[in-house]
Amino acid sequence: MPPDATVFVVDDDEAVRRFLCGLIGSVGLRAEAYASAQDFLEAYQSGRPGCLLLDIRMPGMSGLELQRELVERAPDLPVIILTGHGNVQVAVHAMKAGAVDFIEKPFNNELLLDRIQKAVAKSLRADSNRVRQDEISDRIRRLTAREHQVLDLVVAGQTNKGIARHLDISERTVEIHRAKVMEKMCAKSLADLVKMVATLNID
Repeated sequence: MPPDATVFVVDDDEAVRRFLCGLIGSVGLRAEAYASAQDFLEAYQSGRPGCLLLDIRMPGMSGLELQRELVERAPDLPVIILTGHGNVQVAVHAMKAGAVDFIEKPFNNELLLDRIQKAVAKSLRADSNRVRQDEISDRIRRLTAREHQVLDLVVAGQTNKGIARHLDISERTVEIHRAKVMEKMCAKSLADLVKMVATLNID
């Protein structure tokens, strides 16, 4: 896993925090532990990839309340709920609210590590996709208004002749604009260009 991926452990039980940090570190992942939801919120910087290992029952802000807060602040941070046997219904509610998994205490170490690694991998994919989308958006912003029109029509499946007729310009001018679009978008092929636009869900 990349060094910037972090497993955030939020549990009011110090012994549990120590154990989990040691367990997580045993597979090469970085862990940060917090005794309360509020402590975590004060320290967390939005956009950091990893996952959140969250106890439900805590003094002050509960795990569910923290999860609701993160829907706005860190929607791409996967949440794994740790729950006691008596809290399964609450954990199911947390899953419906967006948690990726819940693990019952006492938990199987190997199972927990497997779920953590899958959650971190999911976070890293989301982070990579976000970076990619930002790059594509930046390229699109560099297009002129006319190039943007050509891009939209090319992606819609129009031929150069059709684009020329639609924009009332010559086919040669369309070819020039199209070449500029391909260059500025760093697209290797028409298929590559279409995939970029599809990534942003641009109509």
